[in-house]
Amino acid sequence: MSSRVQVSLRVAASPLRAFEVFTREIGKWWRPNGLFQFTPQGAGVLSFEQAAAPHTSGECGRLIETQPDGSVFEIGKVTAWEPGERLAFGWRQASFTDAQHTHVEVRFDAVGDETRVTVEHRGWDTVPQEHVARHHFPERVFLLRHGEWWQALLASLRDAVKA
Repeated sequence: MSSRVQVSLRVAASPLRAFEVFTREIGKWWRPNGLFQFTPQGAGVLSFEQAAAPHTSGECGRLIETQPDGSVFEIGKVTAWEPGERLAFGWRQASFTDAQHTHVEVRFDAVGDETRVTVEHRGWDTVPQEHVARHHFPERVFLLRHGEWWQALLASLRDAVKA
């Protein structure tokens, strides 16, 4: 079983609107966390680069972080792009080896007039506890802290949807 974090939050929007804010406006609502930064350079601006033709499986773009100096770090390939339904992408930090990879899946489910946005971030068992990305936290503590961050990110998304 893969180590994972799963969090959900409702936003006052349709699934399509929630998906669009999540993907098109990620650079506005994303809140960096010094504990979980992607590169040693610190926080840049996140964005999704979508492939020319959207697909529901296979690589169809990427999630990147652009640094103030213009350099780009690829966080992961987008593996699912289903507007209003589902988004999935790889997630890595600069210190990860090729064998260390995690994956994020985001689902957008209509609940009345709102949308439940659910993030599942799995694959943390590929990253050893001793790894700098885990800060030597025991498994339970690391997953709790990472889950708290994702919950804060979804709260920021909720605020962006309202705006």
